[in-house]
Amino acid sequence: MSGLMTLADDSGLEVDALGGEPGVMSARYAGQGATDEDRSNYLLAKIADVPWEKRTARFKCVIAIAIPGQQIRLCYGTCDGYIAYQPKGTNGFGYDPIFYFPELHRTMAELTFEEKNGVSHRGKAAHQAHKLLVKLP
Repeated sequence: MSGLMTLADDSGLEVDALGGEPGVMSARYAGQGATDEDRSNYLLAKIADVPWEKRTARFKCVIAIAIPGQQIRLCYGTCDGYIAYQPKGTNGFGYDPIFYFPELHRTMAELTFEEKNGVSHRGKAAHQAHKLLVKLP
């Protein structure tokens, strides 16, 4: 142990039609060495016959803040949407081009950096973490 305050985060995509896959395996979903495009295409192939109303999904993020001598604090963020039929957009990374965000009628990869930070799972978890961190002595 370092004895220092430590912050760690993890995130993943859960697709309801796949029983929550890829979940914690999001980065390794299509196998070792797969690219973001490979993972997206693998996921799209697995749900190719799933109708729109059953393509619900969510991004989840957890940020853990460990402070020596204190209980670990967890900050959560989720972002609900749908898995699009095909990739669209060039902003972002990972599954962003196939994650359709209904409130803004675009995929995450079509949102600006500012828009994405306002609605994303990471942005929500980071906002909670910021609120905790600024209160520290």
